[in-house]
Amino acid sequence: MLSALIFIPLLGALAISLWPTSIAVPLARKISLAVLAVTLGWVVMLASQFNLASSGFQFEQSVAWVETLGLTYRLGIDGLSLPLLAINSLLTLVSVYITSPTLHRPRLYFPLILIINAAVAGAFVSQNLLLFFLFYELELIPLYLLIAIWGGSRRGYAATKFLIYTALSGILILGAFLGLVWLAGNGSFDYSPNLAQTLTLTQQIVLLVALLFGFGIKVPLFPFHTWLPDAHVEASTPISVLLAGVLLKLGTYGLVRFGLQLFPDAWSYLAPWLASWAVVSVLYGSLAAISQQDMKKMVAYSSIGHMGYVLLAAAAATPISILGTVFQMISHGLISGLLFLLVGIVYKTTGTRDLNVLRGLLNPERGLPFTGSLMILGVMASAGIPGMMGFISEFLVFRGSFVAFPTQTLLSMIGSGLTSVYFLLLVNRVFFGRLTVAAPTTTVQKDVMLPPVAWRDRLPALALAAMIVILGLQPNWMARWSENTTIAMNQPYRAIAQAQMSQL
Repeated sequence: MLSALIFIPLLGALAISLWPTSIAVPLARKISLAVLAVTLGWVVMLASQFNLASSGFQFEQSVAWVETLGLTYRLGIDGLSLPLLAINSLLTLVSVYITSPTLHRPRLYFPLILIINAAVAGAFVSQNLLLFFLFYELELIPLYLLIAIWGGSRRGYAATKFLIYTALSGILILGAFLGLVWLAGNGSFDYSPNLAQTLTLTQQIVLLVALLFGFGIKVPLFPFHTWLPDAHVEASTPISVLLAGVLLKLGTYGLVRFGLQLFPDAWSYLAPWLASWAVVSVLYGSLAAISQQDMKKMVAYSSIGHMGYVLLAAAAATPISILGTVFQMISHGLISGLLFLLVGIVYKTTGTRDLNVLRGLLNPERGLPFTGSLMILGVMASAGIPGMMGFISEFLVFRGSFVAFPTQTLLSMIGSGLTSVYFLLLVNRVFFGRLTVAAPTTTVQKDVMLPPVAWRDRLPALALAAMIVILGLQPNWMARWSENTTIAMNQPYRAIAQAQMSQL
């Protein structure tokens, strides 16, 4: 059943690539949307059959592949991977839907997006370390091409920088996986929480540090973050939605799945340092966002800060904080997807993203009132205003982390306050005041009239906004899928804490 999430998009990509005649953008887009709709429906079907009482992997399948290397085609999902599969299918569908009808080279563009969807789904369901690595690397070249071919004026620089950083990330992760299996004396790379149990603490720490740096590049965490703002600024709007909403989650998923679960002793030893690292990433991302004049770059730096919350919650490793990691990943995917989509609408309508140029876009008659209203909702959700999903995720992160790291949690909460600062600057400059779309030093016509935004562009933003509000008001609709899994993830750390107490 899980293989369908991988092979349906791959077959769709193959069909578009081998289309017998020249394929136009509308047809390629319709095929891609149909394929992704089927994939999303398949995830919904899996969710309907998911056993909420079980904390282990479900829908497992295993096929021998290259036994001499310890590589097996082993799949399974639990409460950590199921929500991420849903956000992957949903946001990929949105990315294809908002693709420009004047796109060039659709025979290449749409298959690349479908390959990324398949690779990310494969990574989330892989229960073999080498298989996860193969899927983790599979999305690298397609995303590089999507930025390098359809990006902005500096797309070559941004794409190459992304490629170098992510390639280094893969090397570190593969090295850690190889070292783990070799030191454990295990001939198989099949995933097991007890895989590192026989290793000494020093060995665990070395392997865990390699994984932390590898996945930290992908998240990204400070100081491995520099590729992300460049990639976002040069990428087209659909690719920015996909990058922020889905691909960054490969890093946070890896931290939780392989760092937190495989190395409980080493993780507990390094946890105070990890919490401090999270604080630095949160505050740096927030302060850097305040200084930006490009709307897209501001949202990109906000992602760095908000991904730091995941590391803080994972470092604490309490039942509530681990649940908070899941909520933060999903809420960030929805909120950042919405914000990048709205920034794209502003850029498409006005031709600029400069905060020094745009004014008064909330004008009800001649501006972009609908876009401005959704932007205000999105920034409120990102700032953690009650009633929206951003509040639930941050509350779980802070509530679960405070018992373990009160100082680091309080410092991270400053980052939440800074989110309100930089997004208030964005909203105040761009959407309020007199409607202008020119630099203050130039002469501006009094009757600026912006073209209305078509409903085709409004619908995906409205859908994401609705989900942010609904899951903010009814968080249990998502929590029930992950709660038992996150409680089970906490058991090794509870045992470590009890052992430490018994020695006092």
